Amino acid sequence: MDSPDQKQGRLLPANAYTKLAPGEEYRPIVPPEDTRPEVSKWSVLLGLGMVVLWSAACIYMALKAGNGIEAAIPIAVMAIFFGKMRKVKSTILENVMVQSIGQAAGVVAAGAAFVVPALYINQLSPSWWQIFLACAIGGSLGVALIIPLRKYFVKDLHGDLPFPEATAINEIIVSGEKSGKGAGRILLMSIGLGALFDFLAETVHAWNPSLTSKTLLGSLGEKLTALRMDLNVSGIAALFGLGYIIGLKYAAIIAAGSVFACLVLVPLIFHFGSQAESFNYLGQTFHIAEMTSGQIFSEFVKPIGIGAIAVSGIIGMIRMGKIIAGSVSLGFKSLKSGKDSAAAAEEVRTQRDIDPKLALLVQLLCALLMAALFFIVSIHSDGGYGAGQSALFALVGALVGFLLSFLFTPVAAQAIATVGTNPVSGMTLITLVVAAAVMALVGLSGNAGMFIALVIGTAVCTALSTSGALITDFKIGYWIGSTPKNQEKWKFAGILLASLLIAFIIPLMDSAYHFLVADPATGAMISNTDVLPAPQANMLAAIVKGVMSSAEQPILLYALGGVVAILLWMAGVPMLAFALGMYLPLSINLAVLAGAFVSWIVANTGKTKEVKTARAEQGHLIASGLMAGAALIGIFSAVSRLPECGALIRFLSVGEKFSYDPTSAVPKLIDEAAAWYTGLPGQLSGLIAFILLGVGCYALARLGAKWDMEDNAPKSDDKSAEPAKETAKEHNETEEKAG
Repeated sequence: MDSPDQKQGRLLPANAYTKLAPGEEYRPIVPPEDTRPEVSKWSVLLGLGMVVLWSAACIYMALKAGNGIEAAIPIAVMAIFFGKMRKVKSTILENVMVQSIGQAAGVVAAGAAFVVPALYINQLSPSWWQIFLACAIGGSLGVALIIPLRKYFVKDLHGDLPFPEATAINEIIVSGEKSGKGAGRILLMSIGLGALFDFLAETVHAWNPSLTSKTLLGSLGEKLTALRMDLNVSGIAALFGLGYIIGLKYAAIIAAGSVFACLVLVPLIFHFGSQAESFNYLGQTFHIAEMTSGQIFSEFVKPIGIGAIAVSGIIGMIRMGKIIAGSVSLGFKSLKSGKDSAAAAEEVRTQRDIDPKLALLVQLLCALLMAALFFIVSIHSDGGYGAGQSALFALVGALVGFLLSFLFTPVAAQAIATVGTNPVSGMTLITLVVAAAVMALVGLSGNAGMFIALVIGTAVCTALSTSGALITDFKIGYWIGSTPKNQEKWKFAGILLASLLIAFIIPLMDSAYHFLVADPATGAMISNTDVLPAPQANMLAAIVKGVMSSAEQPILLYALGGVVAILLWMAGVPMLAFALGMYLPLSINLAVLAGAFVSWIVANTGKTKEVKTARAEQGHLIASGLMAGAALIGIFSAVSRLPECGALIRFLSVGEKFSYDPTSAVPKLIDEAAAWYTGLPGQLSGLIAFILLGVGCYALARLGAKWDMEDNAPKSDDKSAEPAKETAKEHNETEEKAG
């Protein structure tokens, strides 16, 4: 918990982060009687605009790198930046509203990216409206279920829970009242840098970002390849930015998992396996002496990584046992604590929630929509289920989904409020196992069973992600003086918009790059790890398929991964980070490590401690900007690859040549790379460009630190406290004059 003397924003009351004495009350920056603008056309439109931008960025990064973006901080920075560009500067409450609406992007993307790709991996081909409903139902459930617990977490436990993420965002919003525009400019410049770099690298193909030791190291690289020890780096801004924000410690742990998988396990399997002419495993015949390092990794090492990820999630849940045990009862407490509509209306503005009856109505509507979706899936499946059976499956599925969301929602909220980490992986894993087992018990199996179990997982995962984020929003609003009712109403709007966008982006990414691709050697469909790895989704797809079908699973390899996770836990090594490294390709994790290394250099250079701190504080902005810009270009590049859009990329690409035949039954894009692009010139120019990207980030950090220090320098006519004193009447009068 934060200490009483911790650094606080100048506008925050002294007891903002401390426990209240008996009879003491917390008075927010904007008191209940102050009705300055909060929900305005500007705050709503900018908030929804942030949903559009960051939904695209978050889902792209989650699919591309297996890790999501924390969008809340950059959204808060952009709200302040654009608010200061208005003729009438935005109020602090409008900035909170922008952040609260915009944050829906990250939470829906996190829930969707964790599970939805599993539908494609299991070849279930969901429609866009099915993805939309799964995400929207889960997100709306998360909001409706956490509303009755808002007062308990936010007000009753004031000072007892540290709220680490909320504190960081709160400090940014509060300090924005007295700082300049430097942070916003750095963020926008970083977005531009990320967009330009990945446009040249992945759309124009001005250089080859896929760096390999086989090409760059000459004869030494050839010898390493012969031993199946291939070093690869995907030199793009999206991955560099991810490493920049993760930091050197965790990026190194993730990279260590990759090194163990690709440079230890793969060569060992090749060395010993190549001694045998061939062998059969899970119905397939393997001749390891003829397999590439990528094929060995895909067939034998990835399942070990999946097992390690699964057991890491379960151990994480067990380690949070006290939080889980204490918070599950809160869900039942919320059933008793709801006030009637009249009592709710009498609450002061800063404690007013939406009508409790409306929250219950939303919960009921979500359950009914879930049941309707399951009924449609079941009755139209190839299992030959009748209306009666489908109705049973729909009822049981909706009940399981709702109950698990109800039980886990307070767990997610308390975890975020306590340690800043949401144990989504473990809870979603348990959800899918329970859902698949229950559906199998009532007679549902095959594709319909897998589909319903995964949709339940999507809804629950999104609900957990949403509840954790919303409790953060509530705490920020409590500190500053927002109206909870407004945050709740507009969070629904943000979730619906984010769900709609993601329902189009995920199918788009599958159409352009494909979650499953044909193995060149065997022709079997395998996960497209190099482009769309989606590690959690692959894990969940394998588990659900094992429960719902008779397909053989590499149980021994999963178990070996579980043993690795247990050993990591015993050694005190972050299990999930290492396990993700074991699953993700080395090319991704070495690029992430490069970004983290540059971040470390930036934070440790400068003549004084003040300069070093100022440079380090630019990290979140630079990293978020790089990933957002790269993600937007990545989605544009995906669109440009679609034959339905005329394969626009064939007119833009230089290093790779694209063509397609629109007259064929199924138009396909044909990719043929130029010799210089795949050879040493293309990769050497890619390496130089990647190094220059690091230099550019260093320059941005120096510039941002300079602006920050200039903004925070003491001024004789400092009037930083004035925004807190401005009344609604004064603000409206100023706005009228400006108009």
